[in-house]
Amino acid sequence: MDVTLHLAQDESADELLGRSPLAALVGMLLDQQVPMEWAFTGPYTIASRLGADDLDAHEIAAYDPEDFATLLSTKPAVHRYPGSMAKRIQQLCQYLVDHYDGDPTALWQDAATGGELLERLGALPGFGKQKSQIFLALLGKQLGVRPEGWRGAAGDYGTAEAYRSVADITGPESLLKVRAHKQQLKAQAKS
Repeated sequence: MDVTLHLAQDESADELLGRSPLAALVGMLLDQQVPMEWAFTGPYTIASRLGADDLDAHEIAAYDPEDFATLLSTKPAVHRYPGSMAKRIQQLCQYLVDHYDGDPTALWQDAATGGELLERLGALPGFGKQKSQIFLALLGKQLGVRPEGWRGAAGDYGTAEAYRSVADITGPESLLKVRAHKQQLKAQAKS
């Protein structure tokens, strides 16, 4: 994995997301109840605070939970809820260690179908159906991970040029389209 993503809208953070599968997974995990750019900058902030140029599932899983929560809480905090997100990130990393020897790419390397990959993503701590479908769409649309039936398994998020989620953001223009779509959905929900 070595592509250019534009989810954090920060060159250094996006570079990490594009080369680090774990950073992309952690960013996706953090993408709730905070602006997308804040969430996807989180992995870069964590790596910087760890004094590393990448994230390592083994290291994060083994990190003292209290110290890891402090690392995420230090201002500026990595998330609006740094304590609970620190716990979730460690649970995610522990799951990857236990099931994939800490290698996030093992989630998709041998997935024969989009449905199988969606099931694997859905088993990750903190990944429900929607988050799993969005990440599957991101893998397919921008990272070249395309097992048979991936678009169908990703649901509406797999639709080409849909501008529904982070999977469709390739720069500032597409970010505006995704934001417009989300605003439209909120307006429909209110009426």
